[in-house]
Amino acid sequence: MTTRDAAELVLADLPVLQRGEGEIPGDTYLPATPETVLWGRLPCRADAPVLSIPAGTTVTIDTVSHEGILEDQGKDPLAYFTGHGVPASAVLDDAIEIAAALSRDPAADGPHVVTGPILIEGAQPGDLLRITVERLVPRVPYGVISNRHGKGALVGELPRGAGNVSVFTPVERRADALVGALPVTEGGQRIVAFPLAPFLGTMGVAVAADERPHSVPPGAHGGNIDVNLLVEGAVLYLPVQVEGALAYVGDPHFAQGDGEVALTALEASLRATLRFDVVPAAQARDEFGEVAGPLIRAAGYLVPTGLDPDLNEAMRACVRAAIALIRARWGLDEHLAYAYLSAACDFDISQVVDIVCGVHARIRESDFAEVSRG
Repeated sequence: MTTRDAAELVLADLPVLQRGEGEIPGDTYLPATPETVLWGRLPCRADAPVLSIPAGTTVTIDTVSHEGILEDQGKDPLAYFTGHGVPASAVLDDAIEIAAALSRDPAADGPHVVTGPILIEGAQPGDLLRITVERLVPRVPYGVISNRHGKGALVGELPRGAGNVSVFTPVERRADALVGALPVTEGGQRIVAFPLAPFLGTMGVAVAADERPHSVPPGAHGGNIDVNLLVEGAVLYLPVQVEGALAYVGDPHFAQGDGEVALTALEASLRATLRFDVVPAAQARDEFGEVAGPLIRAAGYLVPTGLDPDLNEAMRACVRAAIALIRARWGLDEHLAYAYLSAACDFDISQVVDIVCGVHARIRESDFAEVSRG
């Protein structure tokens, strides 16, 4: 725990990545503008792509956090963040423009801003879209953690007061590490410093329907899966539903604990460089069997997911997905795959706050080093 002057706003020495500024390492660049984002809804098959790319292309994508632009925060990010001591020059221009130009129905739409959709040439229903997270860079040195009424794990208990709670959270530098600096008490001098691990909470493909889905509940299309393993180096596989996949990303996080219990974690804008590849249907079945929803490869694990409004059912769905994956990839008998999962696999709660709950399993690939592929 650290003590500092309560009146002092300390921000890490990070460059503010306004649109088009700073390093853009991808083959192409997709900025966040009122024309290239959706607010509160996800793409469907009726949406026109804002970018078309060949498979194998890397795209540097600017994402914008919804925290700071929402109606209960004034829908004015310049006023909101400068009110917390942030210099006006450190407030993102694209956040200001999106809040001013776009609107949503808070009663019917989600909160998230998503950039896209991106058409990947050659992607067909039945294929898997493989998204490799090559680089994630904070665009600002601050974020927000929120708890809203009717949301979170403790609905009816927290928040205590009549209003929603949004906690402004500076990012500070401790030696060579970036940390979130959460105050112990409002206006107090002591802070809790926790490490950052940036990832995109929303990564998805368009649904095969003519209506845009709500941005909150995840599904077979991916979307707001909020799996914190999707840091740099991770890979996400998604079943393609429409020609061209029509991929999109958003809901950037600087950090999140499994469960995301308050409703949001440390939400803040990121610049993401992602590689988009297509795994043909036959190859996908050979490698993983039938993939019905998001599948992740990260840190030496294969990570199947389970999604359901009921957390118990999400757990069961994840166990079934894990058994099916192990049987298809390594040929284990069903009862032996089940036994392995019980003895050696961790099942983690991705989140419990997105209408549809998520569970993900971490299957160590090294455990199967002596097993030939099934």
